[in-house]
Amino acid sequence: MSADATPAGWLEHLPARDLRLLAGAARRPGLEPERLRAQPRLVEELLADPATYRAVFGAAARSDPLLVASPFLVFAVAVARTAAELETAAFVPEWAGPRRRVAVFDAAGLRDFLASGARRRFLAELLASYVHVASGSVWVRTARGWRRRRFSELDPVRLAGLLEVVPEAERAGVWRRLGDLALFLTGVFPDRAGRVAFGQVQAARLRRAAGLPPGGGDEPREGVALLEHLGRRWYRLAGQGAAAPTDAVAVVGEVAGRFGQARRVLNLLTDRHLFPHRARWFAGPAG
Repeated sequence: MSADATPAGWLEHLPARDLRLLAGAARRPGLEPERLRAQPRLVEELLADPATYRAVFGAAARSDPLLVASPFLVFAVAVARTAAELETAAFVPEWAGPRRRVAVFDAAGLRDFLASGARRRFLAELLASYVHVASGSVWVRTARGWRRRRFSELDPVRLAGLLEVVPEAERAGVWRRLGDLALFLTGVFPDRAGRVAFGQVQAARLRRAAGLPPGGGDEPREGVALLEHLGRRWYRLAGQGAAAPTDAVAVVGEVAGRFGQARRVLNLLTDRHLFPHRARWFAGPAG
């Protein structure tokens, strides 16, 4: 079954407050939160309603949309708004380097990417997952005894290090989160991600985590191009290592094959809708 065939998936992320906001913004007679629970296809329709965008990002919520809605609803509305804007776009700005954008006549490709409700939901889930990130440490047995190894969901090198210590059954989850991180950094913080240069030891660990030979190959060496290349591979490994072929796994496989489009959608969405709040909502990469 395609994930697009399960509109109830939106409801898994929307608390009662969000459903009340959706129903109230539409101002349709008889539209109550209970009806949205019974007819989840209405949720997708309301996410794309301009009245919902005004309720979440308009003047009343301009100081911080996260004060009026959950992170998932905020980002789902931003994704839906971006999809609507692309419907009439002939070209889109393409990230070409720090503070540089060039016009690319490929709006149709991004429209097609966002035509899938499952992929729209994937992007909203991804963004919401980085409002609060995890970090900490684990103890690892080495030849010199037990050592503490730190990890952070915003540091690809340290996150990749978890692959060396987690059980095999949990590696798919680490690969998935590595793919998420590559997409988040290149999509939401492309200028800063574009300046990232990994040292020899760090690059070797990332290549190993992506199943690449330690000496390097034809892959890019740094910045957005490297993270995009690794992100595709990490998502593919996550799909291959998944315990069962679920709808969520299928979407990860789709994004692996269309990583560049996913990144460009997030670039556009960030520039148009998230930029005023980005530094407050997300902890970005170092540098």
